[in-house]
Amino acid sequence: MDFGVKMQGGEPVATMKVSESEGKLEGLATTVTPNKNSSNSSCGGGGSSSSSRGGGGGGKGWQYSDHMENVYGYLMKYTNLVTGWQYRFFVLNNEAGLLEYFVNEQSRNQKPRGTLQLAGAVISPSDEDSHTFTVNAASGEQYKLRATDAKERQHWVSRLQICTQHHTEAIGKMMSHAEGQQRDLIRRIECLPASGHLSSLDQDLLMLKATSMATMNCLNDCFHILQLQHASHQKGSLPAGTTIEWLEPKIPLSNHYKNGADQPFPAEQSKPVAVPEEQSVAESGLLTREPEEINADDEIEDTGDNKEDDLGAVEEQRSVILHLLSQLKLGMDLTRVVLPTFILEKRSLLEMYADFMSHPDLFIAITDGATAEDRMTRFVEYYLTSFHEGRKGAIAKKPYNPIIGETFHCSWRVPRSKVASSVSSSAGAQAVSSHAPPAEESLSQVGSDCDTVRFVAEQVSHHPPVSGFYAECAERKMCVNAHVWTKSKFLGMSIGVTMVGEGILSLLEHGEEYTFSLPCAYARSILTVPWVELGGKVSVNCAKTGYSASITFHTKPFYGGKLHRVTAEVKHNLTNTVVCRVQGEWNSVLEFTYSNGETKYVDLTKLAVTKKRVRPLEKQDPFESRRLWKNVTDSLRESEIDKATEHKRTLEERQRTEERHRAETGTPWKTKYFIKEGDGWVYHRPLWKVIPTTQPAE
Repeated sequence: MDFGVKMQGGEPVATMKVSESEGKLEGLATTVTPNKNSSNSSCGGGGSSSSSRGGGGGGKGWQYSDHMENVYGYLMKYTNLVTGWQYRFFVLNNEAGLLEYFVNEQSRNQKPRGTLQLAGAVISPSDEDSHTFTVNAASGEQYKLRATDAKERQHWVSRLQICTQHHTEAIGKMMSHAEGQQRDLIRRIECLPASGHLSSLDQDLLMLKATSMATMNCLNDCFHILQLQHASHQKGSLPAGTTIEWLEPKIPLSNHYKNGADQPFPAEQSKPVAVPEEQSVAESGLLTREPEEINADDEIEDTGDNKEDDLGAVEEQRSVILHLLSQLKLGMDLTRVVLPTFILEKRSLLEMYADFMSHPDLFIAITDGATAEDRMTRFVEYYLTSFHEGRKGAIAKKPYNPIIGETFHCSWRVPRSKVASSVSSSAGAQAVSSHAPPAEESLSQVGSDCDTVRFVAEQVSHHPPVSGFYAECAERKMCVNAHVWTKSKFLGMSIGVTMVGEGILSLLEHGEEYTFSLPCAYARSILTVPWVELGGKVSVNCAKTGYSASITFHTKPFYGGKLHRVTAEVKHNLTNTVVCRVQGEWNSVLEFTYSNGETKYVDLTKLAVTKKRVRPLEKQDPFESRRLWKNVTDSLRESEIDKATEHKRTLEERQRTEERHRAETGTPWKTKYFIKEGDGWVYHRPLWKVIPTTQPAE
């Protein structure tokens, strides 16, 4: 279909030919339409339009104007490695500050295929050629685009930059106006009398005051980031490794926000409350740090109720959260921030890591794979099914921050009949997997009928907060060693947790090692009903076999999209062949599609969970998680928040006191189970030191 592209005066500038199906361009032109606020300066079409099929026509040279103009026309957009470059019809909406694109011009009246907000965006010509440029939105989304020639690229880039600057400055003006109104609101509230029918300490007014402060802090920091991003483009990119430092929180909190009530959670500097604790814990400096051999016969199946209640307390304590948020700066590290006790989960972070083994049958089955491809695919299946059990309900709560020297031990017994039937790496088009829970009598079996997975975790460092954990199945000659450093940041109405570190799975029978990383976690909607999602890209690699996996946890877009979506690819690096693709939700149903066309589904909501086995409290070391945090956990179960806070502060204050003493005396901390090697931490007696690695014949 041929059509002319016309300017405001109706003069045709170029002719182009576009196919009906996907809007593929055979001749290219871009139209610039001055908006009603601009002068009548002329802007020509772009370059010459020609194609191998003979379409096209001559065009006028570009003329430039400083006025904001609506620009539209065809550009090539890079989609992905599979699809590559595609022609799309783009529209620059200056009034709204949006860059939109459509399949073709005929679909322009429909909903755009994609939209980018240009406020705070960075528009950059590419160094790879003279036609390509990128639009990097403040949200992190990026469009990689290609014009027909350098002149057309320059025209698009200049118009996009003008629009970006205009809307970024407009936000600044709105921010200034909003700040003035917020200051006036605060002044009016603070001028009210301290008592009477309407006082400056009225809870609703305090909530309004805290909300407005938190909102303006978040908006200010967002705008600051936009300014930095824009400035870095104007003055050149920031040097690699440059970080933005943020102000520390104004803690302890001021009392006038509490409506005359006592401070709901004490500041670090205040004197610790005297709470009776076990004498052996109080004298923790005298405890032996020698490794302890755990007798598996002492462990019993965990019968505790691990489900978490909803956060009803958040509604009652919202003013506390509001004021805490008003003291935080966007992007600041939350490692040293004391959070209110009522948002805590009734277990330690070390115990949460144990839940990665809640499907030990899938873990054990990795080494049963007949080929290297099969074993990598089985590892990916185990990995993707290991996250959902770590969340005790839909509501996001925070586990206890482990105390340095804290440990956690547990184990799982898995009937071998369950392992044999649990995983089929290439089951063709089968129904949704649902492993039936093993009978009680089979769980009690030991010896030749069961395999045992043993787990130990230790908090090896306080600053930074590093946890080491190790699991092994001696019967299957396999073990996994990992260390994780959690970094928490305040993101406005969310908290982001980065899991720094890596793990190594060793399959000694095959002489293979699989290195892997962990995704980021986000607590969203922290002011209303908080929930957790995972995000980021992780990789799995086996250097010996040449197989790797790339896994992406997708965060939900601002508009539309699914929650908890994950995709993955298993690839043979030498041939660059994808042998398995995965899509679905990490807490729901996963679909595995293999290179032979067969498909397999795993429904995590129906996947049986093997309960861990833990020693009774009376047999645990005073620094084992459940015994260490017993008083806090008991108080939370009884909804005695103040008492739980006191117990928690006593543990944390003792940790700070001991840390100061070690610093003054120059005494290094001695770990119990893990040894520092390079940047990582390794279990003191890993299976590969006990059982020689097998080098099977290829």
